[in-house]
Amino acid sequence: MARDRRSFSYWAMTPEETRARLLYRDGLMLILDKPAGIAVHKGPKGGQSLEDDFDALRFGLPRKPALAHRLDRETAGCLVLGRHHKALEKLGLLFKQGKIGKTYWAIVEGGPDAQQGLIDLPLGRLDATRGWWMKADPAGLPSQTRWTIAGRGEIDGRAIAWLELEPLTGRTHQLRVHCAAQGWPILGDSVYGTAPRGNISQSAPGLQLLARRVSVPLAKTGPPIVVEAPAPAHMLRALEICGFAGDPPRAILEPGAAAEV
Repeated sequence: MARDRRSFSYWAMTPEETRARLLYRDGLMLILDKPAGIAVHKGPKGGQSLEDDFDALRFGLPRKPALAHRLDRETAGCLVLGRHHKALEKLGLLFKQGKIGKTYWAIVEGGPDAQQGLIDLPLGRLDATRGWWMKADPAGLPSQTRWTIAGRGEIDGRAIAWLELEPLTGRTHQLRVHCAAQGWPILGDSVYGTAPRGNISQSAPGLQLLARRVSVPLAKTGPPIVVEAPAPAHMLRALEICGFAGDPPRAILEPGAAAEV
């Protein structure tokens, strides 16, 4: 059974449902449209994860693909997978060197007055006992996020803004902490924002954060591979209020030959 999009609960997808979420495929890399509400890999306590469904993405290879990076459980959108060891090494190096471009969409409460800007705010662990929760910390690791207003609106009597966020560094929960620290937390954030904690109800919007676009310079020659994830159902209302006109129909980007390494 597939994920229940209203309650954000999750069961393993069928092979057909998993392959239907594929945004891009070549001989080295897959880009998957990750659903919100599911961890990409098992945590220390186990449990279901998106990796459980990767067997459906072999496409003739002896081993299933593996994660080239991570997305938060609550975040939807572009998730990059390497199809074999050599591809994972290449992708891992590109991520480490900051050569893979990432653009996120977020709906935030309130919003900045300006149209664009840069958040330059070091981040550190909040508490060793609180897992991966983070905080603004002058002694922490350098962290930068570039932002641009894509639209504004009002929902349930509250001002909101649609932001395009470009993380220039890759710290845990960076976008969520940076937005909250500016006074405009991401809508639906129950850790750093104002959303209630606990199980997400059917009426709750869920975290309004989408890994919208990745740009991967995988080939030695030629332009980077640019892939976009569609806006997920749980973000559509807020996005449309802010002026989003909808995504065009999409097909899987599948070049005839693998990219070079």
